[in-house]
Amino acid sequence: MNTQTCCVCHERPATRTLGGRPYCDEHYEHATRDNRGFVRSGLINLGLIVVFTLVVSGFTAVVPVNLSESGLLVVGMVLALVPALLWLGFFYQQDRLEPEPHQFVMGVFLLALFLADVFGERLVNGFFQAREWLALDSTSALVGYIFVVGFTLEAIKYAAVRFTVYPTLEFDERMDGIVYGTAAGLGVATMLNLNFILDSGGAALSSGVIRIVVTALAHGAFGGVVGYFLGEAKFVSEPVWWMPLGVTLAAVLDGLFSYFLAEVNQAGITVSLWRGLLFALVVAVITFGALLYLIRRAIGQTLKSNAASQGG
Repeated sequence: MNTQTCCVCHERPATRTLGGRPYCDEHYEHATRDNRGFVRSGLINLGLIVVFTLVVSGFTAVVPVNLSESGLLVVGMVLALVPALLWLGFFYQQDRLEPEPHQFVMGVFLLALFLADVFGERLVNGFFQAREWLALDSTSALVGYIFVVGFTLEAIKYAAVRFTVYPTLEFDERMDGIVYGTAAGLGVATMLNLNFILDSGGAALSSGVIRIVVTALAHGAFGGVVGYFLGEAKFVSEPVWWMPLGVTLAAVLDGLFSYFLAEVNQAGITVSLWRGLLFALVVAVITFGALLYLIRRAIGQTLKSNAASQGG
């Protein structure tokens, strides 16, 4: 008699196995669900972000915007939230058959934002004093962006998901890892953008919005990498090094992106900002495309393995 219970709900008896773990029928279906609308919806969302950037930059370039320092500060802080809201809306819609509860997605976002301010800022610029030595030379920048900035921010994204929604019933399919990981990444990005606006006293709208969008695209994508590894760890028995590998990969990508973006920015203010936006768009498209491919391949492999074992 089978006494195992589902590894997701821990209530219903297990009727299927996936990756060596027991599932009830409902959660087995969730864990093997394929989200085919991801690519089209993702491209639409990226298009909206580009349009948002072009509209704000074009408007401020054509129409003089005379705001006080406090006015620029307020507008800048509002603009810092727009890319995150667009991303969150997109990923929330990906799970249309069983949408993620708003409070869970927003909760992960806000927690990551809070952790990025309370711990991330104090570790990177307080304890490690990264601002004082990151720009000394190329070696210092590369090491600092990966091992100090990258690991700190990616660990925050991991913690915001792993110790909140990850053990709950709401995390019931692989794509949820990317949804919540991206939400955490956007929380980190929003705090970085808010700090940028505050530190600059209200950045110039045209250049500021590009900087905001670049940060949101990059950290959303790298949060998705952490989320992918969390999703696989949740539904398939992975080795002990699986999650450290995921956080390390995201940290390296984060650090390399920041490093190369800094190199791009040496070409000149106006030109480099648009180059940085193009760079961030390419990184986001490649990253999420690769994650979707890996998820589909993993689902296909596990289903094929299960069919083979049952047939034998």
